[in-house]
Amino acid sequence: MSAHSPRSTTGRNTAAVGRPRTFDLETALQKALEVFWQKGYEGTSLPDLTAAMGINRPSLYAAFGNKQQLFLKAIERYENRPGAFFYPSMQEPTAYRVAERILLGAAAAHSDPVYPTGCLMVQAALTCSDSGQAVKHALIARRKAGFEQLVQRFEQAKACGDLPDDADPQGLAGFIITVVQGMSVQATNGAGAEQLHTIACTALKAFPASQQQV
Repeated sequence: MSAHSPRSTTGRNTAAVGRPRTFDLETALQKALEVFWQKGYEGTSLPDLTAAMGINRPSLYAAFGNKQQLFLKAIERYENRPGAFFYPSMQEPTAYRVAERILLGAAAAHSDPVYPTGCLMVQAALTCSDSGQAVKHALIARRKAGFEQLVQRFEQAKACGDLPDDADPQGLAGFIITVVQGMSVQATNGAGAEQLHTIACTALKAFPASQQQV
Protein backbone atom coordinates (compact mmCIF):
# COMPACT_ATOMS: atom_id res chain seq x y z
CA MET A 1 0.00 0.00 0.00
CA SER A 2 1.23 3.53 -0.77
CA ALA A 3 2.36 5.74 2.10
CA HIS A 4 -0.25 8.28 0.95
CA SER A 5 -3.22 6.15 1.88
CA PRO A 6 -6.65 7.33 0.62
CA ARG A 7 -8.10 6.10 3.92
CA SER A 8 -6.28 8.68 6.05
CA THR A 9 -7.10 11.55 3.68
CA THR A 10 -10.79 10.66 3.64
CA GLY A 11 -10.86 10.51 7.42
CA ARG A 12 -9.47 14.00 7.75
CA ASN A 13 -11.95 15.44 5.25
CA THR A 14 -14.90 13.78 6.95
CA ALA A 15 -13.92 15.22 10.30
CA ALA A 16 -13.62 18.74 8.87
CA VAL A 17 -16.91 18.63 6.96
CA GLY A 18 -18.81 17.09 9.83
CA ARG A 19 -17.80 19.66 12.47
CA PRO A 20 -21.08 20.93 14.00
CA ARG A 21 -22.00 24.62 14.28
CA THR A 22 -21.85 25.69 17.91
CA PHE A 23 -24.17 28.72 17.82
CA ASP A 24 -27.77 29.48 16.91
CA LEU A 25 -28.11 31.37 13.61
CA GLU A 26 -31.27 33.26 14.54
CA THR A 27 -29.90 34.41 17.88
CA ALA A 28 -26.64 35.53 16.28
CA LEU A 29 -28.50 37.42 13.56
CA GLN A 30 -30.68 39.18 16.15
CA LYS A 31 -27.55 40.27 18.03
CA ALA A 32 -26.06 41.60 14.79
CA LEU A 33 -29.28 43.49 14.07
CA GLU A 34 -29.14 45.19 17.46
CA VAL A 35 -25.52 46.29 16.91
CA PHE A 36 -26.26 47.67 13.43
CA TRP A 37 -29.37 49.42 14.78
CA GLN A 38 -27.41 51.09 17.55
CA LYS A 39 -24.25 52.02 15.64
CA GLY A 40 -25.33 52.13 11.99
CA TYR A 41 -23.62 50.26 9.17
CA GLU A 42 -20.48 52.41 8.99
CA GLY A 43 -20.12 52.66 12.76
CA THR A 44 -20.23 48.91 13.27
CA SER A 45 -16.94 47.03 13.14
CA LEU A 46 -16.33 43.32 12.76
CA PRO A 47 -15.06 43.11 16.36
CA ASP A 48 -18.35 44.74 17.46
CA LEU A 49 -20.28 42.06 15.60
CA THR A 50 -18.27 39.05 16.68
CA ALA A 51 -18.33 40.18 20.33
CA ALA A 52 -22.11 40.67 20.30
CA MET A 53 -22.81 37.48 18.36
CA GLY A 54 -20.41 35.40 20.45
CA ILE A 55 -18.61 33.96 17.45
CA ASN A 56 -15.27 34.40 15.68
CA ARG A 57 -14.69 35.88 12.24
CA PRO A 58 -14.41 32.56 10.36
CA SER A 59 -17.76 31.47 11.81
CA LEU A 60 -19.35 34.80 10.86
CA TYR A 61 -18.08 34.55 7.30
CA ALA A 62 -19.12 30.90 6.97
CA ALA A 63 -22.65 31.51 8.25
CA PHE A 64 -23.50 34.96 6.90
CA GLY A 65 -20.89 36.04 4.36
CA ASN A 66 -19.17 39.39 4.75
CA LYS A 67 -20.30 42.43 6.78
CA GLN A 68 -22.43 43.75 3.91
CA GLN A 69 -24.24 40.44 3.44
CA LEU A 70 -24.80 40.16 7.19
CA PHE A 71 -26.26 43.67 7.28
CA LEU A 72 -28.72 42.92 4.46
CA LYS A 73 -29.85 39.77 6.28
CA ALA A 74 -30.30 41.87 9.41
CA ILE A 75 -32.41 44.37 7.43
CA GLU A 76 -34.72 41.55 6.30
CA ARG A 77 -35.12 40.51 9.93
CA TYR A 78 -35.77 44.14 10.92
CA GLU A 79 -38.55 44.54 8.34
CA ASN A 80 -40.23 41.33 9.50
CA ARG A 81 -39.79 41.77 13.25
CA PRO A 82 -42.90 41.38 15.45
CA GLY A 83 -43.15 45.14 15.99
CA ALA A 84 -43.00 46.01 12.31
CA PHE A 85 -45.85 48.31 11.37
CA PHE A 86 -45.40 49.61 7.83
CA TYR A 87 -46.45 46.78 5.51
CA PRO A 88 -49.19 45.40 7.81
CA SER A 89 -50.74 48.89 7.75
CA MET A 90 -51.61 48.43 4.07
CA GLN A 91 -54.36 46.01 5.11
CA GLU A 92 -56.33 48.67 6.97
CA PRO A 93 -59.77 49.33 5.42
CA THR A 94 -59.34 53.06 4.67
CA ALA A 95 -56.50 55.36 3.61
CA TYR A 96 -56.87 57.33 6.83
CA ARG A 97 -56.55 54.18 8.91
CA VAL A 98 -53.46 53.22 6.89
CA ALA A 99 -51.88 56.60 7.64
CA GLU A 100 -52.93 56.41 11.28
CA ARG A 101 -51.43 52.97 11.84
CA ILE A 102 -48.17 53.94 10.11
CA LEU A 103 -47.72 57.20 12.00
CA LEU A 104 -48.75 55.94 15.43
CA GLY A 105 -46.82 52.74 14.82
CA ALA A 106 -43.70 54.74 13.98
CA ALA A 107 -44.13 56.91 17.08
CA ALA A 108 -44.35 53.82 19.29
CA ALA A 109 -41.59 51.84 17.55
CA HIS A 110 -39.06 54.67 17.40
CA SER A 111 -39.38 55.27 21.15
CA ASP A 112 -39.66 51.65 22.32
CA PRO A 113 -37.17 51.31 25.21
CA VAL A 114 -36.62 47.64 24.36
CA TYR A 115 -34.78 48.59 21.15
CA PRO A 116 -32.37 51.29 20.02
CA THR A 117 -34.17 54.53 19.12
CA GLY A 118 -35.04 55.56 15.60
CA CYS A 119 -35.29 53.60 12.37
CA LEU A 120 -32.42 51.36 11.29
CA MET A 121 -33.16 51.85 7.60
CA VAL A 122 -33.00 55.63 7.93
CA GLN A 123 -30.01 55.89 10.23
CA ALA A 124 -27.83 53.29 8.56
CA ALA A 125 -27.73 55.14 5.25
CA LEU A 126 -27.17 58.68 6.54
CA THR A 127 -23.40 58.33 6.29
CA CYS A 128 -21.81 55.77 4.00
CA SER A 129 -18.28 55.81 2.65
CA ASP A 130 -17.39 54.61 -0.83
CA SER A 131 -17.09 51.05 0.47
CA GLY A 132 -20.64 51.24 1.82
CA GLN A 133 -22.35 52.52 -1.32
CA ALA A 134 -23.84 49.11 -2.14
CA VAL A 135 -25.54 49.08 1.26
CA LYS A 136 -26.77 52.65 0.80
CA HIS A 137 -28.27 51.81 -2.59
CA ALA A 138 -29.90 48.65 -1.20
CA LEU A 139 -31.55 50.68 1.56
CA ILE A 140 -32.69 53.33 -0.91
CA ALA A 141 -34.24 50.60 -3.07
CA ARG A 142 -36.09 49.13 -0.08
CA ARG A 143 -37.42 52.52 1.00
CA LYS A 144 -38.47 53.25 -2.58
CA ALA A 145 -40.35 49.94 -2.72
CA GLY A 146 -42.20 50.84 0.49
CA PHE A 147 -43.06 54.28 -0.87
CA GLU A 148 -44.40 52.84 -4.12
CA GLN A 149 -46.57 50.34 -2.28
CA LEU A 150 -48.02 53.14 -0.18
CA VAL A 151 -48.73 55.18 -3.33
CA GLN A 152 -50.56 52.19 -4.82
CA ARG A 153 -52.61 51.78 -1.64
CA PHE A 154 -53.67 55.44 -1.77
CA GLU A 155 -54.42 55.19 -5.50
CA GLN A 156 -56.69 52.26 -4.72
CA ALA A 157 -58.38 54.32 -2.00
CA LYS A 158 -58.95 57.19 -4.41
CA ALA A 159 -60.32 54.89 -7.10
CA CYS A 160 -62.92 53.42 -4.74
CA GLY A 161 -64.00 56.82 -3.43
CA ASP A 162 -62.31 56.58 -0.06
CA LEU A 163 -60.07 59.59 -0.83
CA PRO A 164 -61.46 62.78 -2.43
CA ASP A 165 -61.13 63.32 -6.19
CA ASP A 166 -58.48 66.00 -5.75
CA ALA A 167 -56.27 63.83 -3.51
CA ASP A 168 -52.69 63.26 -4.68
CA PRO A 169 -51.70 59.68 -3.73
CA GLN A 170 -48.03 60.29 -4.45
CA GLY A 171 -47.97 63.50 -2.43
CA LEU A 172 -49.80 61.87 0.48
CA ALA A 173 -47.42 58.91 0.48
CA GLY A 174 -44.44 61.25 0.41
CA PHE A 175 -45.91 63.23 3.31
CA ILE A 176 -46.36 60.12 5.47
CA ILE A 177 -42.88 58.78 4.68
CA THR A 178 -41.28 62.15 5.40
CA VAL A 179 -43.00 62.43 8.79
CA VAL A 180 -41.98 58.86 9.69
CA GLN A 181 -38.35 59.51 8.76
CA GLY A 182 -38.41 62.81 10.64
CA MET A 183 -39.70 61.08 13.76
CA SER A 184 -36.80 58.64 13.49
CA VAL A 185 -34.33 61.53 13.57
CA GLN A 186 -36.20 63.16 16.45
CA ALA A 187 -36.12 59.90 18.43
CA THR A 188 -32.38 59.66 17.89
CA ASN A 189 -32.10 63.21 19.22
CA GLY A 190 -33.90 62.22 22.40
CA ALA A 191 -37.61 62.73 21.68
CA GLY A 192 -39.74 60.44 23.83
CA ALA A 193 -42.93 58.50 23.18
CA GLU A 194 -45.25 61.35 24.16
CA GLN A 195 -43.55 63.87 21.88
CA LEU A 196 -43.52 61.47 18.93
CA HIS A 197 -47.18 60.59 19.51
CA THR A 198 -48.03 64.29 19.41
CA ILE A 199 -46.15 64.68 16.11
CA ALA A 200 -48.04 61.72 14.64
CA CYS A 201 -51.43 63.10 15.72
CA THR A 202 -50.60 66.55 14.36
CA ALA A 203 -49.65 65.03 11.00
CA LEU A 204 -52.90 63.06 10.91
CA LYS A 205 -54.87 66.31 11.11
CA ALA A 206 -53.47 67.21 7.69
CA PHE A 207 -54.47 63.88 6.15
CA PRO A 208 -57.85 63.67 4.33
CA ALA A 209 -60.56 62.00 6.36
CA SER A 210 -62.15 58.89 4.93
CA GLN A 211 -65.01 59.54 2.52
CA GLN A 212 -66.60 56.24 3.47
CA GLN A 213 -68.20 54.92 6.65
CA VAL A 214 -66.22 51.98 7.98
